Amino acid sequence: MGKTIAIANQKGGVGKTTTAINLSACLAEKGKRVLIIDTDPQGNTTSGFGIDKNNLENTIYELILGECSISDCIIKKVVDNVSVLPSNVNLAAAEIELIGIDKKEYILKKEVDYIKEEYDFIIIDCPPSLNMLTINAMTTADSVLVPIQCEYYALEGLSQLIHTINLVKERLNPDLEMEGTVFTMYDSRTNLSNQVVENVKENLHQKIYNTLIPRNIRLAEAPSHGMPINLYDAKSAGAEAYMQLADEVISNA
Repeated sequence: MGKTIAIANQKGGVGKTTTAINLSACLAEKGKRVLIIDTDPQGNTTSGFGIDKNNLENTIYELILGECSISDCIIKKVVDNVSVLPSNVNLAAAEIELIGIDKKEYILKKEVDYIKEEYDFIIIDCPPSLNMLTINAMTTADSVLVPIQCEYYALEGLSQLIHTINLVKERLNPDLEMEGTVFTMYDSRTNLSNQVVENVKENLHQKIYNTLIPRNIRLAEAPSHGMPINLYDAKSAGAEAYMQLADEVISNA
């Protein structure tokens, strides 16, 4: 039985998409069958795998509107063992189109249930807001992984996110768990990064992954080449960190 992990944080720029792309690719390199679902209208996860997001016939938007089946949308084996359910800017209209739709919180879950058995891991990249798309991701997921940037305002908004996760668990998905948090953009040379890590550990009573994702030029470059970090530069510090994180996620599954 596969595990579905939503990667969520309503703050933008904390490394959600970077984590979604590279964790998926590193899980795949370790022999796991992975589906990555892009629920962000920016479509950065889609383009991060080298897919031209602007010329797609079927995306998650068409799926949510019931215009196609999930099998029609999935782009198979974009890289070895990774398939992608893509997104583009059209998805921004989904929120409005879903007004008045019955059980709209479960649209994605209902579709994913058809194909869940085909994958070891399903990774969902959430948009940087707590909207209906994020709620759909959380009703579909078994757990939520929260990337936290090593910066001064790291904890800001986190209690709101945890409150949302608890609400979804209480009302929509009783099986939802907190997968844990992972620190991103860590710079060992600065006191700030170390202070943030200590501060979060003291204040957050959730699982915190041991892996620290470093601030890394190669990680930043990889998406512009449409490649995950393990294919772009397997020897970089970023690739090694995401391989480590993949090991932790597998042992946690």
